[in-house]
Formats: sequence, structure tokens, C-alpha cells
Amino acid sequence: MRRSRRWVRNDDGSAALEFIVVGVLLLVPLVYLVLTLGSVQEQTLGAEAAARHTARVIGQAPDAETAARRGDAVLASVVREYGMDAEAVEFGMNCVPTASRCPDAGATVIVTVRTRVSLPFLPPLFGLDRIAAIPVEAQSAQKVSRLWGSG
Repeated sequence: MRRSRRWVRNDDGSAALEFIVVGVLLLVPLVYLVLTLGSVQEQTLGAEAAARHTARVIGQAPDAETAARRGDAVLASVVREYGMDAEAVEFGMNCVPTASRCPDAGATVIVTVRTRVSLPFLPPLFGLDRIAAIPVEAQSAQKVSRLWGSG
């Protein structure tokens, strides 16, 4: 009987080992989750800012040529500012109501910006960085003046 009691009480030092093992097993995925969510949040804010500012610049431009030039400059600036991959950013624009030209006077310009967020620490081996990427999309609308292009 005494031997079995000794065996049960002889666990000196195992609590520290258990704490370290469980702590590492829980801490590593938690840190990875925080890094991933931070990357997704940064790219989401970047896509939203790109769509909003580009739509605003296009809607306030005096003509189509100026709108295209200013829109490209703003989009490039926001992509650079938020550290987005310029090759992964897709830009789309359409107008409501649909007209032969976009943008056109009195129309509503809808700008869509799409990108993909690669998960942290994933190697580009076998295309894993593209397969495990999270898609992010943002849209913004801006009303174009009825007097647009007449000045």
C-alpha cells in the first residue's frame, strides 16, 4: 500500500512540463491566427480604401481622360500605401445606368477592387501560396455630375 501512495505522489516537476507543452501547443496556433487576421484586415482596409478613393476621383474628374489618369494614380498610391501585391489587385468599373461610355454624365460609377491575401509563412511550393489565399473584394459607388465632361 505504501508503494502505491508514493507512486501517486511522485509527480514533482510534471506541472511545469505540462504547462510548457500545453502553452506551446495553444500559443503557436493563436499567434498564427493573429498574424493571419492582421494580414486579412490590412488587405481588406486597402481594398476598401482603393475602391472608395478611386470612385471619388473618377466621379469628380472633369472628363474621361483625366478620370482615367487620376484613377490609375490613386489606385497605385493606395496599393503601395497598404503594401498590397500590385499584380494580385484587380480593378473593375461599371456605370449605372449602363451607357456607351463609362463614366458618363449623371451616371453612378461603381468601382470594384479585388485582391487575394496569402497566408503567412506559406511557401510558394507547388502553388500553395495561391491555393490557400483568401479572396478580398470591395466596392464603392460615386455619382457623377450631370454637367460632367461639358467644361
